Amino acid sequence: MKKYMDEKLQIFEPYMLGYVNELQAPNELKEAMAYSLKAGGKRIRPMLLFAALETYGQKAEKGLDAACALEMIHTYSLIHDDLPAMDNDDLRRGKPTNHKLFGEATAILAGDALLTYAFEIIARSDVYSPEQAVQLIRMLSVAAGPAGMVGGQAADMEGEKKTLSLAELEYIHHHKTGRLLAFSVMAGALIGGADKAETALLETYARHIGLAFQIRDDILDVEGTEEEIGKPVGSDESNEKSTYPVLLTMDGAKQKLSEELQGAHDAIALLKRPAPLLEAFADVIAKRTS
Repeated sequence: MKKYMDEKLQIFEPYMLGYVNELQAPNELKEAMAYSLKAGGKRIRPMLLFAALETYGQKAEKGLDAACALEMIHTYSLIHDDLPAMDNDDLRRGKPTNHKLFGEATAILAGDALLTYAFEIIARSDVYSPEQAVQLIRMLSVAAGPAGMVGGQAADMEGEKKTLSLAELEYIHHHKTGRLLAFSVMAGALIGGADKAETALLETYARHIGLAFQIRDDILDVEGTEEEIGKPVGSDESNEKSTYPVLLTMDGAKQKLSEELQGAHDAIALLKRPAPLLEAFADVIAKRTS
C-alpha cells in the first residue's frame, strides 16, 4: 500500500500545486494557499478516490481534478479550524499554522480561496462530462456545507464543555470528518461508472471508514506523540471535548474502532468485483499513527 500511495503522490502533488502556481492572484495569497497545501499528510482522501476509480477499471489520473478540489476544501477547513476563534492551534503537522505565519486575515482569505477555487477546478475540467461535473459539484458542496462538514464543525463547537451522547458524537464525526471521506469514495464510484447497488455498498463502506478515522484520531490524541501527530497531544481534553475514549473508555473506543473496520470490510465483500485497494485503505485508516 505504501508503494501505491507513494506512486500516486508523485503524480498528485505537482498536479495540485500547478493549479495554485497558474493563478493570477496576489503573491502572498498564493504563498499562503500553497503553504498549507504543501503541509503534507497521507492524502487519504485523494488516495481513496483513486482506489475507488481503479476498482472500476479506470486510471487514477481520471480523478485528479476531483481529488485536487477535494484536498483544497479539506485544506481550507484545516486553516480555518486552526484560527484563534476556533481551535486556536499553533502547530499543524509539526509546522506553524497558517495564521501564525501569514496573519489571521491572509489565512482566512487563503481558506476562502481554496474553497471557491475547488469548484472552479471541477467546473472547467475537460475530463468529466457536463453531467458528471454538475453531479460532482453537487456532491462536494453537500459534503462540505451546512449539511456536511460545516454543520459538523458547528455541532462540534456547540458540544465543547458538554457531555455528549454517543449518538451526538457520531453525528458530529459523520458530518465533520465522514462526509468528505465519503465523497472520496462516491466520486470515484461516479466517475468509474458504479451501478446503483454497488454505489450503496460503497456509501456504507465510506460511512464506516469515516467513523473509524475519527475514532482513531481520538485515540491518537491520548496515546499518540506530538512527533507522530504533528500537534500537542491532549488537545481534546484541554478543550473539554467529548471523545470516544471519554464516552466509551479507551478499551471501548478500540472495540468500536474494530467494529467500524469490520463493517467496512463487510460492505466491500458484497461488491461484485474485487476491491483490494479499498480493503487495504480501511486498514490504513484504522491503524494510522498520524
